[in-house]
Amino acid sequence: MQFSSLRMTRVKGVREHIMRMRDIAARLKTLEVDMSESFLVHYILNTLPSQYAPFKISYNTHRDKWSINELTTMCVQEEGRLIMEQGENGVLLTMDKKKKDKRANWKGKDKMQPQGGIMKKESKCFLQ
Repeated sequence: MQFSSLRMTRVKGVREHIMRMRDIAARLKTLEVDMSESFLVHYILNTLPSQYAPFKISYNTHRDKWSINELTTMCVQEEGRLIMEQGENGVLLTMDKKKKDKRANWKGKDKMQPQGGIMKKESKCFLQ
């Protein structure tokens, strides 16, 4: 059965995944296999990839239950947040690599070299 084995793929996105699950549920209803909207919401949440784990925990800890439309809206927002987070992490990794490369090129060059003719001063204590 297609419904029980369906998992979200990153290629199509969360909105398309939820719509596909909703369409399959509608086809099952025509075959007199009726399921509640609450069950469908939980089932769809369980088909989401591991990146959505904090999102699923958040849903399960709230008292409010979502409709399919609310689930779609919230999942699309979460998908956007995950994409932004992934983009920021990628940018940070790139920046860190560039910093490391610069440090490797400048290693030892940022230290001041002693110049000839300058004598080292002695420290004096003025407190007695």
